[in-house]
This record gives sequence, C-alpha cells and structure tokens, in this order.
Amino acid sequence: MSNNHSPKIKIIKDGPYIVTGKVPLGEKVILSNEEGSEFIEGRKFPQSEEYALCRCGKSKNPPFCDGSHVSSNFIGTETASKLRYEDRAALQKGSSIDLYDDDRCAYARFCHGKNGSTWDLVEESHDEENKKEAIRTASNCPAGRLTAVDKNGEIIEPPYEPAIEILQDPDNNASAGIFIKGMIPLESADGALYETRNRYVLCRCGASKNKPFCDATHIDVGYSDDNRK
Repeated sequence: MSNNHSPKIKIIKDGPYIVTGKVPLGEKVILSNEEGSEFIEGRKFPQSEEYALCRCGKSKNPPFCDGSHVSSNFIGTETASKLRYEDRAALQKGSSIDLYDDDRCAYARFCHGKNGSTWDLVEESHDEENKKEAIRTASNCPAGRLTAVDKNGEIIEPPYEPAIEILQDPDNNASAGIFIKGMIPLESADGALYETRNRYVLCRCGASKNKPFCDATHIDVGYSDDNRK
C-alpha cells in the first residue's frame, strides 16, 4: 500500500482508477424532486488507504475492480480534452451573475430548479431569488459542467472536502458515474495531469465517448452494478 497521504486518482491504461490518500468512499442515490434533484445516502463501503475502482463496467464486485477489464478486453483510451475548464467553457452573461458551461453532462439533473433551469435563472438573475437559485443549481452540478461566476470574475464553488461517491440513478434505471469532490488530482494513463477541479464525474460503465469523464452513456446502455438495495 502507498504511504502517500495526499489524495490522488491514477488512471491505469485499459484498467481501473487507483485511488490513494485514504479518500472517503460512499454512495449517493439521485432522486428527482420539485427542486430538480437531491442526493440521499446509499450503501456503506469499506474504507482504505488505497483502492481500485472499476472503470470497465464488468466487475462482479462493484464499485471495486476485480480484474474483469482483462478478460473483457476493455479499451479505456482517454479522449477528453486536457485544456483548462475556463478555456473549454462558454461564458453566459447574466444580469447579475454569469455562468461557465463546458457541456460535460453526467445527466444528474441538478441544473433544473423549482424556478427553471440554471441558464434561465442566470438570464433573470436581476431577481435576487433567481440569482441565489442560479448559484445553488450551478454549484450542485456534480460533473462541474456549470459554474456560477460573480461580476468580479470570481468563480463560486461549494466547500467540498476530498471524497468519492458512487452514484446511482434509479429514476433512469441505471447506475451512474463516480462523483469526485474536493480538488482530488487526476492523472492520465500517460502520466499527464488533468486540471485539478473541485467536482467532476468519472465514467464507470466503460462506454463514455469522453473518457475518463461520464457523458451519461450509462443511461443509454442501461448500465447497472446490480447491487442497489
């Protein structure tokens, strides 16, 4: 086991995610409600200094790797851009708040609140309630696709501690991606680092077209880890 206590995720070529640094591991279930979506607590997992999470979607011991990527001939070639978020994202100007959107969608649906979508709320953010709701819905996006920006150019982020949450989406009859929180560095299989971000979602069904990140293909392929209670 590693003695390095700094949280980190290393992608293994055509293999799993190796997590080091004693990162807490849990599960969250996405449920739709009048606010858009909410997380409720799911299963408990054993905690460890280091662990390997399945990336191919074939493990019989999800969310952990059991070597099935070898027998299934998994090809996990990374295709996602390594450009900085602000260089990839489009900026929508609102009346009192702005919004970055890089289009990396894990379809968690937190971007739709009781008063409308994040984009509409930004547009109508002269209303203080809409402004607060725009910030809330943008900040709740687990993929980090949406980020509220104040008029001084300061990005608004939730204060996450390092943690990893396995996502389930029963409303879509699917097991969703891996929610990474709290500025955990992500190292590519080729040794290069992706930009370290406060929140992002990794693919675990093996079918994303934007590996290593989730693009909601788990819904299209009906991925299920078969362990939801």
